[in-house]
Amino acid sequence: MTTPSTPASPVDVLIVGGGIGGLSAAFALSREGLRVRVLEQAREFGEVGAGIQIAPNCTRILDDYGLLEEAKSLGVLPKSMVMRDAVDGSELTRLDLADLERKYGFPYMVIHRSDLHGMFLRACRRSGVDLVTDARVVGYENTGSGARVLLEDGRAEEARVVIAADGLHSVARGLLADDEPVSSAYVAYRAAVPIEKAGRDVDLSEVSVHIGPRCHFVQYGLRGGEMLNQVAVFQSPKALAGEEDWGTPDELDDAFAGTCPDVQAGIPLMWRDRWWRMFDRDPIMTWVDGDIVLLGDAAHPPLQYMAQGAIMAIEDGWVLAGHVAARRAEDGSIDWAGALAAYEAVRPEHCRRVLSTGRVWGELWHLDGLPRLQRNALLRARDTYDYTFTEWIYGPTALTPEEEPPMFTPIPLDSVDVSGPGPASPR
Repeated sequence: MTTPSTPASPVDVLIVGGGIGGLSAAFALSREGLRVRVLEQAREFGEVGAGIQIAPNCTRILDDYGLLEEAKSLGVLPKSMVMRDAVDGSELTRLDLADLERKYGFPYMVIHRSDLHGMFLRACRRSGVDLVTDARVVGYENTGSGARVLLEDGRAEEARVVIAADGLHSVARGLLADDEPVSSAYVAYRAAVPIEKAGRDVDLSEVSVHIGPRCHFVQYGLRGGEMLNQVAVFQSPKALAGEEDWGTPDELDDAFAGTCPDVQAGIPLMWRDRWWRMFDRDPIMTWVDGDIVLLGDAAHPPLQYMAQGAIMAIEDGWVLAGHVAARRAEDGSIDWAGALAAYEAVRPEHCRRVLSTGRVWGELWHLDGLPRLQRNALLRARDTYDYTFTEWIYGPTALTPEEEPPMFTPIPLDSVDVSGPGPASPR
């Protein structure tokens, strides 16, 4: 830990926030020969949560970093992702994840969030990143030669560039946007428990997602199948009513009372002493203020439906490092203005797409009545090997706007006729 009596050595880049986004960016930039310091407000580096899904657009980057084999040894490579109706338990659609790996060249993985975080922490230590704890940043300023951060204890630290990876409640974001987190009125309960505590047979070869009216339930294996990860998400009536105490365990039980037996069997395992209220923020397209730049949730906190939150943060660091490498002169100097401009030219639009799609995807998952039946019919009609809706997200991370693939074309729910006898079909 850096103390006032020990002046900090000069660094090229200061990163505020030691989560997955901050550490992965630190590692990426240290690989380019930069002196990097990470300031973490907690007394030690760590990550709270349970499982996390890592799609091919991220495992591709882990491979580039030389970390994929370590990640695979810590995680699980499921064979399929299956979406089911939470009410009747019927299968709606699936992804063959072995074929997905064949198509995109890299695997779909599930891993404990703390294992992924720990892997980046070890990588940073190996690469010489200066890791500082107990350092709460309360302000950001541009200087004539870079930027500085102001710490709660009265100190200031400077660098050529400051990266704010300070999360949903980012202090630095206030330099660029006058906005607040947006409540979805949904709340997530989690559990990561030894598999023997499941109390039932669970197919750990799949990522299972049950979607239902105002709720959904996810489960998959972790740590080589030794653990079962579960996520239960529901809309809180108390939140909708404007009550402050919302998302409570009684609401959890009520929300899943009408679901199928497989889902109800998992609800007693959920941790009941903590829950995560689901917030995002409206997309912003400006992430750079002078030599201060946003990264990860500070720039684009999403709702979780696309399972791309941590992935977007990892992509941010990879893209920024790529542009730093491309703008290094023969004398070793870096055109930082050009690198930050190139980063800002591509990442905000990509993340805007993910945030906006995530909101719509969440609405689609939680439909009831006729729209639920129409959604189910559309999902059942999808061929397992149709990648129309994944091409824009699972392919190589774009370094320039020209590399960003086109979005998919949505299929309207009202194009499906579920009124007559026999299987439903598009009109």
